[in-house]
Amino acid sequence: MTAPPDCIFCAIVAGSAPSETVFEDERTLAFLDVNPATDGHTLVVPKAHAADLFELEDPDAAAVWRTVRHVAAGIRDALEPDGLNLLQGNGRAAFQSVFHLHVHLVPRWADDGIRLPWVPRPGDRARIAQVAGMLRPAL
Repeated sequence: MTAPPDCIFCAIVAGSAPSETVFEDERTLAFLDVNPATDGHTLVVPKAHAADLFELEDPDAAAVWRTVRHVAAGIRDALEPDGLNLLQGNGRAAFQSVFHLHVHLVPRWADDGIRLPWVPRPGDRARIAQVAGMLRPAL
């Protein structure tokens, strides 16, 4: 896919926008988020522009996941967090604000104050079964 001219992540990949790069390989780039939730909050992006998960080609998807795992291990070893969240959104309703696929790696500490964006509660079993019935044929 052709990148839009105003894609900040494509500019970072091209080296025309500043970033604190922490890892790079042939297909991916990992850099620190300029609006970090915690110290070490890192973004992993494919170098090839894909607006979201639905545009991501399989070789780039495999490379992104490999880099996410590699960077997560580095965060664990260097920063020793109590945990790590991964966040990846597709579309405005899913909190995506930069339309170049990216995965957030957010190191977590027990006292960091970050909370889930929803309140877990028991679902309706009949509705869960109905939704599963809708999904299975599509998969």
